Amino acid sequence: MSLKRRMPFLRWSVLRMATVTRNITTTGQIGDGREAAAVDYVLNNARPGDIDDVLATIDRFAYEKSLLINVGDEKGLLLDAAVRRAAPTLALELGTYCGYSALRIARAAPAARVYSVELAEANAANARQIWAHAGVADRITCVVGTVGDGGRTLDALTVRHGFAAGALDFLFIDHDKDAYLPDLQSILDRGWLHPGSIVVADNVKVPGAPRYREYMQAQQGRRFETVEHKTHVEYQSLIHDLVLESKFLG
Repeated sequence: MSLKRRMPFLRWSVLRMATVTRNITTTGQIGDGREAAAVDYVLNNARPGDIDDVLATIDRFAYEKSLLINVGDEKGLLLDAAVRRAAPTLALELGTYCGYSALRIARAAPAARVYSVELAEANAANARQIWAHAGVADRITCVVGTVGDGGRTLDALTVRHGFAAGALDFLFIDHDKDAYLPDLQSILDRGWLHPGSIVVADNVKVPGAPRYREYMQAQQGRRFETVEHKTHVEYQSLIHDLVLESKFLG
């Protein structure tokens, strides 16, 4: 692994992120055009209809061009394994970004319908282009909105997409870290999870979702059974992170 891959602070695209935190939390993008550039890179370099090559091309862009804030290749393997354990027919993710994690979910669960809730229309448009290029646009649906919008997005998932009590097999949380716990609680209130459903949360250590982690620790053996996977922040091996995988007990 090259020094720049191992030590991300040597990369300009990482240094720039330190100055644009507000962009990420309000627009869902870094603010320097890297997300659109990633789409162009995929369309110009990845084989159409080849989901493996599309994912590898996104990873290559993140390593060699500009860092992206999707789950990445190292943590992506943890996501893949959790999806396979859940064997979902219905999967939901919170936070689409460029569509990378939804691709991984769709690849690991080829029989699943995958839904992704995304704050930013620009991210949704980018992700849809990438999903179409990978040949899975018919299996992944992006819903623009937020779980915390007073119920509008959750109602849309119910009315338009068939979400119902006990129907959700897999949930991936990778959006606003402060929203991890309240959004999970909103989904629990809807009763969508069933015993055996799996919930995976990224970036629990960095940037950090301490309230979510505390909740899962308090619910261990009660409502959830959680494994904390020690790993690294996406696309580097210097900064440590945690991915939480939680099985719903009912």
